[in-house]
Amino acid sequence: MSSKIEIFVQVEEEIKELETVEKVLYRAIEKENLDNVSFNVIIVDNDYIHELNKTYRKIDRETDVITFALEDESTVVVPGEERILGDIYISMDKARSQSKEYGHSLLRELSFLAVHGFYHLLGYDHQTEEEEKVMFQKQEEVLESYGITRES
Repeated sequence: MSSKIEIFVQVEEEIKELETVEKVLYRAIEKENLDNVSFNVIIVDNDYIHELNKTYRKIDRETDVITFALEDESTVVVPGEERILGDIYISMDKARSQSKEYGHSLLRELSFLAVHGFYHLLGYDHQTEEEEKVMFQKQEEVLESYGITRES
C-alpha cells in the first residue's frame, strides 16, 4: 500500500517549488506513520480562495490556506483501507506576499502552508494555545527534517 498526493495548479504560472513541497508532504505522512492515505493540494489565486472562505467559513476575505477534511471525530479508520483525507487549497498570491513579509523563501512558505493544511486534514487545530503548540511543533519538525527552516 502507498499514499498518494495529487497537486493541481489552477494559476497561470510554473511553480518549481511544488516538487519539493510534495516530498515534504510525503515526509509528513512518514513522520505520522501513515500508510495508504490520499489527499489533494490545489494551488489557487486570492479571488478563488476568497470565495471559498466566504462561502464555507463566512469570512469575507482571502486567506492563505483552507482545508476540507473528509474525516472527523466519528470517522472509523479501518486498517489496510485507503483513507481519503480531503483537500488543501493554497493561495499562491498569499504565499508569495507572506514569503516576502516574513523574509523567507517561497519554498518555505508553500511547504509551511501545505504541511499546516496536512495537519488540519488529520484533525489538528490551533484554536487554543495548547493545540497550537502541538500542531506547530509537528509542522516545524517535518520542515526541519527536510532542511526547510525559517531562514530558508
